Amino acid sequence: MYTWSAAQTDQERKANFNIENNIAIQGYDPVAYIKSNKAIEGKKEIVGSYKGINYRFSSKENLELFKLTPSTYEPAYGGWCAYAMGNSGEKVEVDPGTFKVIEGKTYLFYNFYFNNTLKSWNKMEAELKKNADKNWNKIITKK
Repeated sequence: MYTWSAAQTDQERKANFNIENNIAIQGYDPVAYIKSNKAIEGKKEIVGSYKGINYRFSSKENLELFKLTPSTYEPAYGGWCAYAMGNSGEKVEVDPGTFKVIEGKTYLFYNFYFNNTLKSWNKMEAELKKNADKNWNKIITKK
């Protein structure tokens, strides 16, 4: 698995994440993926931050769970497509409704124009995950 460099600033970290309008995961609740195995949109009025990244939550309970162990709930690879990260090391947009929880971590996937990369990921998960971890480590440790 990958870890954040202690020397990395919040600003550097934020530059690597898939963020739109200053919100990660297109406003979806990061806790819901793991807690309920569902993609649930967060509410605009329930927002929490972790190391410069803002998230929305569907309930105050989920926000409180996030605050206890935020790194547990952050999506893998900064919220970029896990398949693309494993296949080519590229940061590719995702459909936040297309995800898989693996060992307590949320992996998001591109699913547009008749191309659901989760299906491809499932065929070669072990190899793609190994490659994705390496590729993400290269991205987050660049100086």
